[in-house]
Amino acid sequence: MVRAPKKTKSKKGWSERSALDRLTIILRGAAFAGIGVIALSIVWAGAYRVVAPPGTVTMLQRKMSGDVIVKPWTPLGQISPHLVTAVIAAEDTRFCLHNGIDFKAIEDAMNEAENGKPLRGASTISQQTAKNAFLWNGGGWFRKGVEAWMTTLIETFWPKRRVMEIYLNVAEWGDGLFGAEAAAQARFGKPARDLSKREAALLASVLPNPHKWRVNPPGPYVRGRVVTVRKRMEQVRRDGLDACVRE
Repeated sequence: MVRAPKKTKSKKGWSERSALDRLTIILRGAAFAGIGVIALSIVWAGAYRVVAPPGTVTMLQRKMSGDVIVKPWTPLGQISPHLVTAVIAAEDTRFCLHNGIDFKAIEDAMNEAENGKPLRGASTISQQTAKNAFLWNGGGWFRKGVEAWMTTLIETFWPKRRVMEIYLNVAEWGDGLFGAEAAAQARFGKPARDLSKREAALLASVLPNPHKWRVNPPGPYVRGRVVTVRKRMEQVRRDGLDACVRE
């Protein structure tokens, strides 16, 4: 008696799978991809705690536009404490008090907008560091969401001194200058450790828009902003608002 050959089960092709099967595969793949991205971001943030960032997206953009990039790395201990105080005074007086995202500043900004005042930014130094070190310039909710995630990571893995150190080494001061050392040498002809209070206030005053506002020579707006920053620097020192960065 001749037996009929056994039928072998063949794997269903993608088109033959049910809609539920296809959805399950897609969701599983998305989950694995999401876990991979999260793991990579954690490793990346952890690495930058001990390794200097080799470059940033903004540096690449400037280089592609024809700028010559100058980005010497300088340890925080070799940067004038006046500049540390100045950027806290100018950008984020609650730097030592929040955990990366200043919800109080966000609430205050929203209340001011509701009362008819122009909407101002409430981005912290930690958020700016996350954006500058890992991401790209520009708005959009997606980038803001990633920025919030990276801010949480660096505040988890880095001490405040490291946040400030990387911030002052990747911040852009225009003309292809990145970092405090490059800015100090180009604008004042001296190393970053020798910056005076006024010079530090000048550099901090142009940070929001270094391509529009100039240090040499400062325009009327920058000169007025320097006066404000100098007053805030005294308050920051007096109230110990830079204590988390001091040695």
